Amino acid sequence: MSLIGLVSDTHLQPRGGAVALPPALLRGLSGVAAILHAGDIACREVLDVLGGIAPVHAVCGNVDSPGLGLPVRLLLEFDGVEVGLTHGHLGAGRTTPDRARRAFPRAPSVVVFGHSHRPLIQRIPEGPLLVNPGSPTQPRGRAPTFALLQVCGDVPPSARLIPL
Repeated sequence: MSLIGLVSDTHLQPRGGAVALPPALLRGLSGVAAILHAGDIACREVLDVLGGIAPVHAVCGNVDSPGLGLPVRLLLEFDGVEVGLTHGHLGAGRTTPDRARRAFPRAPSVVVFGHSHRPLIQRIPEGPLLVNPGSPTQPRGRAPTFALLQVCGDVPPSARLIPL
């Protein structure tokens, strides 16, 4: 069984050479097996800080520079469970969850996305678990959040939102 930290839409720039991720986020991610960042990172320093906690997998969001060298989507596997990671701003679909779901030709068990800054956990009947962890730094009228994903090959994956 693995616990995976999910983060999106940090939109941070360094001040004085450092980025100020919320301390509650960093504490909440302590002990995870990996961290998935669903884009709109804005600067490499965010990935460096998160990488000090656990291995980080990240995708490019609509505000991210090509200089970060990030893909627009990733397909990962944890404990036999496929997890798709995308920002959710590209592709066909009327809504961010629609675009995120359609980013993968063959639906993985879980699709993690961001872009809207709106936290969401939704299990699609006969489809993937959709997870938007919200934003820990720019929540757009909501509480700042991140999410934790629990995966184990022989049980359905589950996620929970963590308010900061």
